[in-house]
Amino acid sequence: MSAVDGNSVVVGVDGSEHSKEALRVAANVAAKRGLRLKIVHALDFAPYGFGGPYIDAGGVFEWIEASGKSILSDAVEAARERKPDLDIEAEMSIGNSSQWLVELSETARVVVIGASGVGAATTALLGNNTLSVTTHAHCPVVVVRGEIRPEGPVVVGVDGSPTSARAVAVAFEEASLREVPLVAVHIWSDLGSHTFEDPRAAALVPGRIEDEEHAVLAEALAGWQDQYPNVEVKRKVYIDNPRARLLEWSKKAQIVVVGSRGRGGFRSMLLGS
Repeated sequence: MSAVDGNSVVVGVDGSEHSKEALRVAANVAAKRGLRLKIVHALDFAPYGFGGPYIDAGGVFEWIEASGKSILSDAVEAARERKPDLDIEAEMSIGNSSQWLVELSETARVVVIGASGVGAATTALLGNNTLSVTTHAHCPVVVVRGEIRPEGPVVVGVDGSPTSARAVAVAFEEASLREVPLVAVHIWSDLGSHTFEDPRAAALVPGRIEDEEHAVLAEALAGWQDQYPNVEVKRKVYIDNPRARLLEWSKKAQIVVVGSRGRGGFRSMLLGS
């Protein structure tokens, strides 16, 4: 995942099961690529109404700080048990976890976060910040959710956009390192999954359009197969519903790669269509 020339894998931990799974993934990524593992934990006082008239500010701070240190220490120990030779750095900070992770992404090779979940003592709601991190990060972001399938392929969504091109680059690198096939998925219509189930409706689509969309996918993959000759590439072109198609492939894949911003306005704020 070399879209950013960093030398570390940053993972946010909050004590939840999702963040523990994210830690395992981050340790594997760092070990596979010979990178430093940076484990971070944010102390967020917002859920406790810090500064309110009935709150023992000193007591709350000490409790949350002690909990945070324990979460961070447990994470470092778990990472060392999994990958003893890893270069590990741990850091704790006060404030919003998503903002901090976005700042760290400026110098990281990749950021890894759990998809959802409230941590022990609810000191950092990383899961609730997933959207913010993925849309604003300066490097690739791995969001860990569901069952990990080491035998599954790498799946990449391709739409011909500049962000999609960067996703293709990351996907080829991931497939090569993981030694698994790459499935390149291109969907050229946003219509619902049932729109073309009726053969009469499907027949209304000119054949040349589908040929053109196959050409779009071929152009997006051009050159990468030469650069990664060990990667078996499977091309899939669908007529409708990008979300449904990618979700279906996610049940088989070990990782799905997509660009963070696609069509539409508010490009700095929202994920693509």
